[in-house]
Amino acid sequence: MLAVLITLTPGRRNKFIDCQKAKVRIAVLPIMDVKTRWNSTLELLESAYRLRQFTRKWLQHPKYTDYRPLFTTQDEWTIAKYVMEVLRPFRYWTLWMSKRHTVTLHHVITVYNKMFDHMDGVMRAFARKKTPWKEDLFFAVKLARQKLSKYYAEVTPMMGMLPISAHILNPFRKLRSFRKWDKGMDINSEDKTSYTTQYQQAFLNYVENEYYAKH
Repeated sequence: MLAVLITLTPGRRNKFIDCQKAKVRIAVLPIMDVKTRWNSTLELLESAYRLRQFTRKWLQHPKYTDYRPLFTTQDEWTIAKYVMEVLRPFRYWTLWMSKRHTVTLHHVITVYNKMFDHMDGVMRAFARKKTPWKEDLFFAVKLARQKLSKYYAEVTPMMGMLPISAHILNPFRKLRSFRKWDKGMDINSEDKTSYTTQYQQAFLNYVENEYYAKH
């Protein structure tokens, strides 16, 4: 809300920039959330946190005293810092995948696993917390994990053979990821129902039917 109020008119924007003079090399304005950009919420929070001292100074102006109750409290800043820590790995992997100039298909499963590991760690940390905002954060991460699981469910021997094949062909990964899954679920990787066996067999069938048959 404060970002909207500060950027609402040229006069307000100029007042906010004046608050930064002699403090920073380049004065900037707070940014707002963009629903169509994945990382905009994190960027909004980081921007607000960096500019918090200038926002406080802007609110000290007699014209804007009515807006002072909107300023973030110390407890709210603590919550914001936790939320930023939760969101930062997602931005890292999004930018890491989108900015590379080489093939990234063989990294898809690894990135999914990294994101799941991160969310599981957050959920473990907040599982027994009774503070309302910590319970809310736990619930939000839980829903995010369910959403990610929905997409990851497509990476199966029946539906996602391209990323599976690329992952297995990656000399740094091969079948190691699937063995890790089996180990985590206490399943023998040699068992026919194990992830390792299923994905390995699906890969061999895929290569035989789709590659050798056409070449």
